[in-house]
Amino acid sequence: MEHSAPATHSVSVPAAPPARLRPKPRDVLRLLKPITWFPPMWAFMCGAVSSGAGLDGRWWFVAGGVMLAGPLVCGTSQAVNDWFDRHVDAINEPDRPIPSGRIPGRWGLYIAIIATLISAAVGWLLGPIVFIAALVGLAFAWAYSAPPFRFKANGWLGPLVCGLTYEGLSWFTGAAVMLGAMPSVEVVVILFMYSLGAHGIMVLNDFKAVEGDRQTGLTSLPVVMGVEVAARTACITMAVAQIVVIALLALWGFTLSALIVTGVLAAQIAAMPRLIRDPAKYAPWYNGVGVTLYVLGMLAAALGLGGYI
Repeated sequence: MEHSAPATHSVSVPAAPPARLRPKPRDVLRLLKPITWFPPMWAFMCGAVSSGAGLDGRWWFVAGGVMLAGPLVCGTSQAVNDWFDRHVDAINEPDRPIPSGRIPGRWGLYIAIIATLISAAVGWLLGPIVFIAALVGLAFAWAYSAPPFRFKANGWLGPLVCGLTYEGLSWFTGAAVMLGAMPSVEVVVILFMYSLGAHGIMVLNDFKAVEGDRQTGLTSLPVVMGVEVAARTACITMAVAQIVVIALLALWGFTLSALIVTGVLAAQIAAMPRLIRDPAKYAPWYNGVGVTLYVLGMLAAALGLGGYI
């Protein structure tokens, strides 16, 4: 009995989607992380207020300085960080633009370089002091994430660099833009203390990446110390810096500013036990509550230094 060969059917396999050649604008924006622009923009505003100078036709410089502190220098730092952290992000946050492939190839690096050049150009237009401050900020943005320095690999040095640039350098730039000269010694001392206190804020930011940091050898304080000790250290750092600020403001005669900073510090201290009880769970909450109080104290200090209160 003869059997016919079984019929064959061709199976249509859909073609793989073509590789993306360039990123979409929305993915570039996500890479630059607009949510991170607020701290340096706020610090820039504090610097402008602390100078005590009125706008007097300088609003173009103020607008340019806000753009420089936030979208440009801070945005650049985010692009640089995500490019050099793409392997860590593949573990911690694989949906980010670079590890997910939405920023393809070496576009993450290209965006960081282009943003660096634009930031330097804007700094140049705002005057020599601001230009130098912008170059310092950009240098730290690269050194924080990129070899051979990669400051972020050190749990003490990385947060210090972030605090000095995000808060201190932005504050300095705001005052310099308004004055067209170096800020006063009092302003520099206060911005430096708030920069040191911001070390604690940056340590709290490290709690979200503990597992990836541990696997890739980054010695963040939550990895080295454990989350509870690191949380206590962050709280102490923030509190001690503000205590020094309060003492200095009172010594210099800025009594109302000193009282306001005392009040916001007391509120922070009241919130700290909840953070310390479960740092991994409550670090994002404290970043919303405690850090908001911290930056309100910055503004109060700036208003006093500028002669507004």
